[in-house]
Amino acid sequence: MTDFDLVIRGGTVAGASEVRVCDIGITGGRIAALGAGLSGATTLDARGKLVLPGGIDSHCHVEQLSSMGVMCADDFYSASVSAAFGGTTTIIPFCAQHRGDSLAVVLADYHDKARTKAVVDYGFHLIIANPDAATLDTDLPAAIASGIRSFKIFMTYERMRLHDEQILDVMAAARRDGALLMVHAENHGMISWLAGRLLKQGNAAPRYHAICHTRGSEAEAIQRIVALAELMDCPILIVHVSTAEGIEAIRTARARGLQVLGETCPQYLFLTAKDIDRGLEGAMFCCSPPPRDAAGQEACWQGLKDGALQVYSSDHAPYRFDATGKLPKGAQTTFKEMANGVPGLELRLPLLFSEGYLKGRLTLREFIDLGSTRHAQTYGIYPQKGVIAIGADADLAIWDPEKRVHISAAMLHDNAGYTPYAGRELTGWPVTVLSRGEVIVHEGKLNAARGRGRFLARAMSDASRPAGKQVPEMAQLAEWNTPLQL
Repeated sequence: MTDFDLVIRGGTVAGASEVRVCDIGITGGRIAALGAGLSGATTLDARGKLVLPGGIDSHCHVEQLSSMGVMCADDFYSASVSAAFGGTTTIIPFCAQHRGDSLAVVLADYHDKARTKAVVDYGFHLIIANPDAATLDTDLPAAIASGIRSFKIFMTYERMRLHDEQILDVMAAARRDGALLMVHAENHGMISWLAGRLLKQGNAAPRYHAICHTRGSEAEAIQRIVALAELMDCPILIVHVSTAEGIEAIRTARARGLQVLGETCPQYLFLTAKDIDRGLEGAMFCCSPPPRDAAGQEACWQGLKDGALQVYSSDHAPYRFDATGKLPKGAQTTFKEMANGVPGLELRLPLLFSEGYLKGRLTLREFIDLGSTRHAQTYGIYPQKGVIAIGADADLAIWDPEKRVHISAAMLHDNAGYTPYAGRELTGWPVTVLSRGEVIVHEGKLNAARGRGRFLARAMSDASRPAGKQVPEMAQLAEWNTPLQL
């Protein structure tokens, strides 16, 4: 008689509190035992390999229409397959409201798209671009009650950005209903002013995208959103941080006891503005904020190391390098007309493993935290996800730490058709991936049915709880017995 449905035998297992060689017993899709000599109906040999929690990518764009009207190259099937091959077993993409959209209608559409296609488990963030009364007072509370505990706003992009008064309205709703506010923080005025003058002077190549998205535009916007968040005592997470100045603003806010978190992405660790300076081909590397320089890369590594940056996500935004994506006007496309974003869902963890963990920039525990555990804790799915512990979902990635892989677009499983990391040689790769105890990737082959992924209704996390700090002006309102309805 066997004890478990599946046993993973003899791997080096990174559990919640220690790393040790042991077996993992799995029953009913969950981890049931950690120990030696376990027996099961099926056995996987993991000797000589690392067994790590499945990755969680909490910032990716899937089957999403951009503000410019361009559809991502990936739907929920191709994106989730790509995630699985890269060792990621949970994704949290964005359900994007555009101006004039009903949030409830948009959310129902995203549920329909995902439930029939996703091969890994998934949640949603919301994007709020139309903060009217119906959105903030009816649709948003209903979405939060359904388990969508985070939403994002933009401080730039003409068709998406919110003004400060609107941001305060959204912050009040987030604080009222217990949700985490995510922020794309860049100063719109600085970017649009520079872009307008560059184009007027005939400077339209991709390289000018990096020039008009200045480092100062990120730093100013982060400082401003922190001030607004302090006024409202609203927890925030700044997405895709790219500069030393922006990271320092987050570090300073956290030192003052504010609930301010940060995120960075592969493009800010492994690419630079020089990659964009390749003529028309530079469009492949354009995202917002853009990659910076070696000093910016080092600042991001340090931010990951010291905790100023909480999570490491892909910001996977796949657009093909043709008229359907990056180049709507072919060779005549200006930097303001390009679809904005880079693919990275599948390579997010292998890049960090090879260049972070194996090269000594990160410990194994830091690698796991940044790629999985902190995502689960931040977004309300811990300890169901993000940890190897009894009772957790058996979402696992078995890594061969010595496997060498030459990166090319042809080996990847997304639909972008290119990768900005082509030609790199990485060491370490997830060779077997399990989702809820099912082997969905093994030795380069997919074994996952379309639509097997489940929607994750997320709980309120500590990250979304107000810090309980009041700025003096708000304290004075209380002293003067003047009610302020948030």
